[in-house]
Amino acid sequence: YQRRLGHVIDLAAPPGKPVHAVHLGGGALTLARYVAATRPRSTQQVVERDASLVRLVRRELPLDANARVRVRSTDAREGLAKVPDGWADLVIADVFSGARTPAHLTSTEFLDEVRRALKPSGVYAANLADGPPLAHLRGQIATAAARFGELALIADPAMLRGKRFANAILVASDLPLPIAELTRRAASDPHTARVEHGRRLTDFTGGARPVTDAAAVDSPAPPPSVFR
Repeated sequence: YQRRLGHVIDLAAPPGKPVHAVHLGGGALTLARYVAATRPRSTQQVVERDASLVRLVRRELPLDANARVRVRSTDAREGLAKVPDGWADLVIADVFSGARTPAHLTSTEFLDEVRRALKPSGVYAANLADGPPLAHLRGQIATAAARFGELALIADPAMLRGKRFANAILVASDLPLPIAELTRRAASDPHTARVEHGRRLTDFTGGARPVTDAAAVDSPAPPPSVFR
């Protein structure tokens, strides 16, 4: 899924052009390193709650001294609230507690904070995990549709058919998305993915309603077979 998030980065901001990026969920800072390497002079903020992980990564995989990356060890939503209004070209949400996305990062109120931090031309991308019957995924699409004008979903065909638990990348913006190029890249990946958008994506939601803070729950836990 990080390769697919890389596609989104490339299409949202051409290589070589500096960007302002916010990464909610840092891991080993893979995507932040990619942006720093391909878009020198970019300014990035990474929000990673696991302070011990941040210390390990800084020690074992230190960032380039010239990379303009600030790492905050705090909750993703709290860190996002500190981003100035209209600052970000790109916000990427790749947050899991264990193997589940916390409920407070799945709501319309959370996306209101994302929109506040984004420039009018900005792009939001989220890594979503779900399995049959895909109720969480459908709800997240409906939630994003309530806050953004343009959406696309990158996912394995088997997942979209409700055959397996997997990750999907939801992309949202208020400007038209480069669907043709996104589709080409997804189809050429080692694990071929499909891009849904427009009417087909609306139909896929099956009438799901946007999720609010009051009704939000953690994303579903993956079955044990996922880790075998």
